[in-house]
Amino acid sequence: MFFKKQYRTNPATGEASYYYRLAENTRNAYGGVSQHSIMGVGFMDDVDDLKRDRIADCLNARIDGVQTLFEDESDTVRHYVDKLYTRMVNEKRIDRVLEARKSQADCDWHRVDLNSVQTREVRELGAEWMCLQTLQRLKIDSYLDDRGWSADERNLALADIICRCVYPASELKTSRYIQENSAVCELLELDASKVTKDKLYGISHRLFRERDGLENHLSVKTNELFKLQDKILLFDLTNTYFEGEMRESELARRGRSKEKRSDCPLIVLALVVNVEGFIKYSAIYQGNMADCKTLEAMIDKLVAATTTKPDVDKDGCKRIVVIDAGIATAENLKMITQKGYDYVCVSRSSLKDYTVVEGASAVTVLDHKKRPIELIQVQTQDTTDSEYYLKVTSPTKMLKEASMNKQFYKRYEEGLASISKGITTKGGIKKYDKVNQRIGRLAQKFPSAHKLYEIRLEKDDKGVSTSMTWEKKAQATVDKENTFGVYFLKTCINEPTEELVWTVYNCIREIENTIRTVKTDLDLRPIFHKTDDASQAHLHLGLMAYWVVNTIRHQLKGKGIKHQWRELVRIMNTQKCVTTNMTNDKGQCISVRTCSTPETKAALLYDALNMKHMPFKRKKCVSPKIEQDKKQNADMMKDTS
Repeated sequence: MFFKKQYRTNPATGEASYYYRLAENTRNAYGGVSQHSIMGVGFMDDVDDLKRDRIADCLNARIDGVQTLFEDESDTVRHYVDKLYTRMVNEKRIDRVLEARKSQADCDWHRVDLNSVQTREVRELGAEWMCLQTLQRLKIDSYLDDRGWSADERNLALADIICRCVYPASELKTSRYIQENSAVCELLELDASKVTKDKLYGISHRLFRERDGLENHLSVKTNELFKLQDKILLFDLTNTYFEGEMRESELARRGRSKEKRSDCPLIVLALVVNVEGFIKYSAIYQGNMADCKTLEAMIDKLVAATTTKPDVDKDGCKRIVVIDAGIATAENLKMITQKGYDYVCVSRSSLKDYTVVEGASAVTVLDHKKRPIELIQVQTQDTTDSEYYLKVTSPTKMLKEASMNKQFYKRYEEGLASISKGITTKGGIKKYDKVNQRIGRLAQKFPSAHKLYEIRLEKDDKGVSTSMTWEKKAQATVDKENTFGVYFLKTCINEPTEELVWTVYNCIREIENTIRTVKTDLDLRPIFHKTDDASQAHLHLGLMAYWVVNTIRHQLKGKGIKHQWRELVRIMNTQKCVTTNMTNDKGQCISVRTCSTPETKAALLYDALNMKHMPFKRKKCVSPKIEQDKKQNADMMKDTS
């Protein structure tokens, strides 16, 4: 950088003088040298040529990060250096500042052949690094160490959990992902070539044997990390299906599939979850286990695993169990209160002949989509002092149910028309018994619509149907339509309010989100394993991954980030690590293993989670070219084999 001068008139004095600009020499693409003007300085009549050269030298030294001693400089030189450097930074005339400039001693300079540059071993890093830091916060590595696991066994278990989070797949596909796509073994100092599907099978089975201890450890640890008190507990069941027949299985049974796969053997997974979505207890049952039969065993296990008294929390209030209508039998509700808990649930049957409680008034609240909901306390003749019923009226739910029932009526009547046509058409079904069977199958398909119709079927002396007519029951239809959008909540909470009961019950959405994440994002359905042990280990590995996922999402929700898990993985997968090979002028091969700087969105997630952005920045190796060529050839032979 130097001063370039031009002779012209100074408008301030009216006299001719030199006007100065800061400039630098640059080289263009064709190798030619040209002068580039950086900025105008102005007239410098108070500075002689010697001081002007010294100002340029000091500016160059400051921009290059070289310390300059000002003891021998005049006040004029210091003034101009500070003034011009500040202008260049503020006006962005230079692309670096002293604080961001490394000294020449810190640089690692090489002359390399650009034609020799090769990029190899690109691996996914961001999502794996985020999950590993979460596992370390949950102290799962420390727990396994205390249980006598070796370092390799512990790291393999962590790698298995991480891969279930970021790439849920079979053990065979997971082993390929670890060897060919992921940097998880590099993070955990494992030999990726030795991670096989059989080792992943074995480590998942061993993790399952630690299930009770791990669940208790994680339950306590998350409560400590996020200062949770578990005042409200959510209970629900789900099932998933097997792709095989599982004829020798003790767990796989036929039952009612919540995914409409009743043609397959099922297995039931029961969960107790708090309002933050963290699992407090889990259990695996046979596929034909009814929802209402599992609650007592789960409550007993929960009481046994709870370190504090089950009946009250720190504020002296009973803990609340939230369940849906399928589990809320009279026996289960009585059992919950006997165990020392309160409950909130949906009434299993619609109340009849109910009246509004004297003095009660309707309260309007908003659901999670900001739609109005009307709440009012009601009672029946059989209502006891400990029972509290809340009538919930949802206009949106009413429209939805009306639309659904309209479709049921239409399809039911189309079915009746088809049966009637068979009676009057040549070759159609006319036998009285056969026609009744068709009506029965139609009623089984549309039970709610069948109750609203009166069907008259005529026959002759030979048992042949002659005519069929039907008519919708007017009063029954009106009564049915009056129930659209209406349901009832039931609780035994002491001194409840409409807003409190509604808020507590809506926490059940969290367990629905939990089940959705476990089954969809973590790929727990369907199950392809052929033994009960492998199936249970598969489910448990998914739950371990869910602990990691929910810990991350819970922290992000606190920062206003509400992405689904798959979106978080997509964002984090933009960060990778890569090896770059090149040859320098000495014939040496330089290998640089670099972790990419996270993109803007990934960096925001790291900052929200208060995590390190990179496990490492750069690893360099310099070797003679002949050794590098041998290594690359060996890698190529390994890949082709």
